[in-house]
Amino acid sequence: MRDRKLIRTKPDSLSSVLVTSLRNRNKRQPQSKGCGEDGLPIIASYNVHKCVGRDRKFDPDRISHVIQEIGADIIALQEADSRFGERTGLLDLIRLERECGLTPVPISAGAKAHGWHGNVVLFKEGSVRDVHPLKLPGLEPRGALVVELELKQGGTLRIIAAHFGLLRRSRAQQAKALVELLNTRDEQPTILLGDLNEWRLGNGSSLNTFRDAFGTLPPAVPSFPSGLPVLALDRIISNREGLIENVTAHDSALSRIASDHLPLKAAIRTDVLGG
Repeated sequence: MRDRKLIRTKPDSLSSVLVTSLRNRNKRQPQSKGCGEDGLPIIASYNVHKCVGRDRKFDPDRISHVIQEIGADIIALQEADSRFGERTGLLDLIRLERECGLTPVPISAGAKAHGWHGNVVLFKEGSVRDVHPLKLPGLEPRGALVVELELKQGGTLRIIAAHFGLLRRSRAQQAKALVELLNTRDEQPTILLGDLNEWRLGNGSSLNTFRDAFGTLPPAVPSFPSGLPVLALDRIISNREGLIENVTAHDSALSRIASDHLPLKAAIRTDVLGG
C-alpha cells in the first residue's frame, strides 16, 4: 500500500467561503415547507435588523410575513426593539399572536420594549417556568435571555437567546459569561440560538468556548448577508446529541430582502428531552 499523508484541514477562510457561496448561488431555490414536516416542533432564530430590509425600507409587516412563513413553534428574534433612546418594540405582537399563534415570553425590560436588549423569545404552546435576562459584558450594550419552557409535548427545554457584539474580544467575554451562567444551573436540555456574529472556526473563534458545554457544533450554515449568504453569523446549537436536527436557513424570496440576515431554523427531537 502507498503511504497516506496526514492532511491537516485549516479553518475556512473568508475567500474560500465566498467562492463556495458564489458557486452555490444558482442552486438557491425558494422554500415552501418548513423543516418539521414530520410533526417535530420547529425552533428558529431571526435577526430582523430593526425591520429594515436590504432595500432600506422599514417594513414590520414584511418581517411578520417571514415569521409566518417559517412556522416556528419557538422563535428568538434579535434587534426587535429600537436601539437608541427609550427602547421601543418595532413589531405588532398582537398580529403575530393572531396569525402565527406566537406569544412573547414576558419580561420587565420596559413598558415599550418587546424584549431584552432587542432579544425576544416567542412560543406557541406550553408554559414559561423561568426567565432570566442577562446583561452581557463588552463595549456595546448586548444581552441574552435564558428561558425555561415546559413544552406541551412534554419535558422542559432551556432556551438561551443571545446577540453577541461586533468585537472579537467582546464575543469571547460574552461566550464565557453564558458558559459560567450554565455552570451555576442544573443540567438540562439546552438550545443556544441567536446572532453570535462569529463565522470563524479557528483558535480565535468565540465558538470554541461552547465546546465543553455543548459538544460538537453543528455544521455552519451561512445566513449573512441574506441576498448572498456567505457568513454563518447565526447559530442554533444544543447540549444534547440528537436534540436538534436539520439546521437550515429559511431561504425564501421574501426573507432575502426583509432583513440583512436569513432566519435559521431546526427541528427539535422532543423524545430526547425526557419526561
